Amino acid sequence: MGKITLNLISGRSIQQGVAMEGGKEKPLYTKACGIIEMDSSDLKKLGIWKNSNVRVTSSYGNVVVKAIETTQGPHPGVGFIPMGPWANSVVNPNTYSTGMPTFKGTPVEVEPAMNEPIFDSVELVQKKCRGEI
Repeated sequence: MGKITLNLISGRSIQQGVAMEGGKEKPLYTKACGIIEMDSSDLKKLGIWKNSNVRVTSSYGNVVVKAIETTQGPHPGVGFIPMGPWANSVVNPNTYSTGMPTFKGTPVEVEPAMNEPIFDSVELVQKKCRGEI
């Protein structure tokens, strides 16, 4: 198993909106947002099954999320992580005075992370703030 490079985009999703209503600290929010949607051909190139944990790395940081097969597409070469702490871990933090990071067009490397955990939103933010990951 190796690595592949994707063009990462982020945005809101219906599942994210539903999960936010229950609370960002709840498991449903992690299930809705701690993911990367990938084209089935990219999952195959990576040598993994859908629902496998992967590490997403950019020049801004890295995060472990669950790789799921995209429901829209096909869009080979594109990954989608819903807006939230997982996406924020790998996108450019510079907001260019808008208050919002640039959530489109971040080059990322994706690699299998089978034995690594996906942290919930609270634990992820705490670990990032402490410099543990």
